[in-house]
Amino acid sequence: MGAAPLVIGVDEAGRGPLAGPVVAAAVVLCKPCPEGLDDSKKLSAKRRAELDERIRACCAWAVGLVEPGEIDRLNIFGATMRAMTLAVGRLCARLGCEPEGVLIDGNMTPAGRTEGWRWPARAIVGGDALEPAISAASIVAKEWRDRIMCEAAERHPHYGWECNKGYPTRDHLAALREHGATPLHRQSFGPVAQLALL
Repeated sequence: MGAAPLVIGVDEAGRGPLAGPVVAAAVVLCKPCPEGLDDSKKLSAKRRAELDERIRACCAWAVGLVEPGEIDRLNIFGATMRAMTLAVGRLCARLGCEPEGVLIDGNMTPAGRTEGWRWPARAIVGGDALEPAISAASIVAKEWRDRIMCEAAERHPHYGWECNKGYPTRDHLAALREHGATPLHRQSFGPVAQLALL
């Protein structure tokens, strides 16, 4: 019997926040794969952290991130596609081989949209709940990004990033109005861009 086809699952975290990077993760599941995989948003913080550790200890994985300045330059869709391309490229380099296919959460893939994307890709709407490899990628991406935002919160304590992870909560918006934007804020995003008009 030949080896099972190599399939990579991909998902991202951080499309909607006003601050911080967008992070994509690419995962090839190990056998047996970790139990209890699901869309990262459906898991408790404790369970998500446990699964993240298990995935990164046992499975093949890589992350790609695009910083706020590049998000402003590319737009968030282009930045997300770029982060996915970086993650898959790094994972292929780590594995030393190419996948038969890449499964991506959502309704779009970077194929034909992003320089450097060279793999057969399939978009799956709701894939983070349907495909275990995408579920694993959603968990790794979210946990990776959350750690970045918690570290950033120590350098920029006014914005509550340890809780809101850069999303536009009432407290974050109030802090933006009071303290202005940081280098980690996405200048092209409405509430940040509007500060220049005040």
